[in-house]
Amino acid sequence: MPVRGLNDNALAASVAELNARLADMIALRLALKQAHWNVKGPNFIAIHELFDAVHSRLAGHEDILAERVQILGGVALGTVEAVSGAATVEAYPTDLVADRDHVAAISERMAALGGKVRKAIETASEAGDEGTMDIFVALSRALDKDLWFIESHLGG
Repeated sequence: MPVRGLNDNALAASVAELNARLADMIALRLALKQAHWNVKGPNFIAIHELFDAVHSRLAGHEDILAERVQILGGVALGTVEAVSGAATVEAYPTDLVADRDHVAAISERMAALGGKVRKAIETASEAGDEGTMDIFVALSRALDKDLWFIESHLGG
């Protein structure tokens, strides 16, 4: 049974936004694993471990997004096929090796997702769904912090 007090339009808007960002989060996590497995360079261990830690933190947020979809009476769409068709995160190159190249590629994708999450905050707010908005606010803060950690490896 969906959350009481939210109209059908609000529920539909929130479920759509949650599933869209869920697809992007899964795509970003897969990009992080690709980078984690293939990074090489003078900062290998620090970046290798950082990518793995960010990957783990994002997984927790994915669960929260998917569970909120269920709370709102929707269906969380997290299959490979669903994510492949819905993710808006730019495809991750499979030919990168250098640590700096991986850091730049992950940073670009995280920054783009951060912008989409900030738009999701607006969408949830306009729909009157403060619960979903709060989830997106927390995700935005987490993405910003992890982006800061990753971008610090690019220097000045």
